Amino acid sequence: MAVGPGSDLVQHHRSGSVLSIWKGGGMSAIVIEGLGKIYGPIKALDGLDLHVEQGVVFGFLGPNGAGKTTTLRILAGLARPTTGQAWIEGLPIGPESHARRLVGYLPEEPSFYPWMRAREFLADLVGGLCGMSRREAMARADEMLVLVGLEKDADRRIGGFSRGMRQRLGLAQALMNRPPVLLLDEPVSGLDPVGRRNILNLIDELRGEATVFMSTHILSDVERICDAVGILNHGRLIALDKKENLLSRYAVPVVEVNFDAAPEMVAHWAESLRELPFVVNVQLDESAVRVTLDGSIQSSVDMQRLVLGSDLLVLSYQHERPQLEDVFLRLVG
Repeated sequence: MAVGPGSDLVQHHRSGSVLSIWKGGGMSAIVIEGLGKIYGPIKALDGLDLHVEQGVVFGFLGPNGAGKTTTLRILAGLARPTTGQAWIEGLPIGPESHARRLVGYLPEEPSFYPWMRAREFLADLVGGLCGMSRREAMARADEMLVLVGLEKDADRRIGGFSRGMRQRLGLAQALMNRPPVLLLDEPVSGLDPVGRRNILNLIDELRGEATVFMSTHILSDVERICDAVGILNHGRLIALDKKENLLSRYAVPVVEVNFDAAPEMVAHWAESLRELPFVVNVQLDESAVRVTLDGSIQSSVDMQRLVLGSDLLVLSYQHERPQLEDVFLRLVG
């Protein structure tokens, strides 16, 4: 399966996996074919096929345990697949492969030597591992610290960093060698809203300069910056397409109802919706209720009837634009 902006997608199904052919003609930065990984009785990956074109920002979604981190670790050369193969920029992946030099990897919880200082870690350790000269490594370290907003903390010991600061330092080390492929596992985990926005802006600016393969559970972030999305469940790719195509293909009606009533009364009414067969999801925000329906024509009729019969004063009733979360919940449950 190849993913690229401006491409047309043709989908097929084979042995429970999704096969897709993009007719965009772009070069593939990441190629995965028949990838499987078994841990004892657990099949973490089950015949994963995926091609990602150069220069895109690709969002890799799935529930906990779906196989996202396993996929990233295999691509980074940190784990061996049980079956199948993968390539980075045409080079086969593996612990001894030169493909590792083409990858910048940010794990979900990056580890550091707590006694090291941020600049020292980037320049001496990471720069040395990348084969940089001392002068080049120092210049690049300072550039990366500015890029991730840690320039004022360059000489602080990493042991005193917050989780968000450690996450930003992890992204700086992933970018040190200007890799053509970035593998990011939950890159904004632990960041405050401002830090999260800054990192997402940075990832967005990398579009076209590097291929970004990003695993995250924050669906709104994927909607904001990703060109295409793959959804993994139980080790299998169950959906792959550009965001707009996924929304048009899988999104179901979403209704938001605002009431002029006590929040506890609204909450009681909202709770009564959860067991209805045509209701996929219910979200409550004080006196506002957002309801995802199953897509049938009758579900919209039944929803209107329930609102009118609620004995609550209705301020507004409107259909919302579908979101990626609605697609995710429909496919994964």
